[in-house]
Amino acid sequence: SSLALILMYWQWQPITTIVWETENTILSSVLTGLFFLGWIIVLLSTFMINHFELFGLAQIFDNLKNKQTANPKFQTNYLYKIVRHPIMLGFLIAFWATPTMTAGHLFFALVTTVYILIAVKYLEEKDLKKFIGENNETYQQEVPMIIPFTK
Repeated sequence: SSLALILMYWQWQPITTIVWETENTILSSVLTGLFFLGWIIVLLSTFMINHFELFGLAQIFDNLKNKQTANPKFQTNYLYKIVRHPIMLGFLIAFWATPTMTAGHLFFALVTTVYILIAVKYLEEKDLKKFIGENNETYQQEVPMIIPFTK
C-alpha cells in the first residue's frame, strides 16, 4: 500500500476545471468562513469526547505508566447533543464550503461524503450499538446522525 501511495503522489494530476467560482465577495467570505467553521467543529468535537484517547495518546501514556486504560464513557456533551457525529459534520462542511470548486475538489467532496455516510451508518453506528447498548438506541432515536435539527 505504501508503494501505491507513493505512485499516486508521484503521478498526481490535478483536475483544475472550475465547476463553480463565486465572484461575489460576500458569498466568497461566507463560504470561506464556513470552511474554517467546519475545521473548528472537527477540532472542538474531538475535545468534547476525549481528544487524547481518540488519537491513541492516552493509551500510550497509560502504557508508559503501566496503568490499565479505562473504557471510554458514553457522553453527549455540547455538539453531541445536536448531532451524533459532529466530527463528520465538520468534515462535510469543510469539504463542500469553497468559493472555487474545481472538478477535482468536487470529486473528492462527493467520494468522501459517500464514504462518510456509509462508514458512519453501517460501521460506526453498529460498533457504538455494541459498545454503548441501550443508551445508544435512545440516543439514535432522539439525536440526528449528521444533519442537525432533522428529528
